[in-house]
Amino acid sequence: MLLLDENLPADQHRLLRKWRIRFRIIGVDEAESGLDDENLLPLLHRLPRPTFFTLDRDFYRLDWAHPNHCLAWLDVPSSDSAEYIRRFLRLPTFDTQAKRMGVVARIYVGGVVRWQAKRSASQSLRWPVA
Repeated sequence: MLLLDENLPADQHRLLRKWRIRFRIIGVDEAESGLDDENLLPLLHRLPRPTFFTLDRDFYRLDWAHPNHCLAWLDVPSSDSAEYIRRFLRLPTFDTQAKRMGVVARIYVGGVVRWQAKRSASQSLRWPVA
């Protein structure tokens, strides 16, 4: 399940739908709008293996890594968030739900930095050259 934070712009939702990427939105499909970050974690634990995309840097915390969800901080302009979600999902390292579980990721213009649950070192990945 792909879950988008309520802070992603509606035009980015439209792009994802156009690309046939299915997702749910906090405050619309799941939970109430304005949910505190700390209160979102129990929700993520109840959902079936979600990958949560947000523009909120506060979710880039190794101590929030959990084997049954993925936290992905989009450290990109909000107007480009859909493109970077699609790029992230196409990377062979993250192209299945199972590969994303336990990951806390920073998605940025140069690539992805990921922390894995129960590992002490991060891993940096560059975007593939087209």
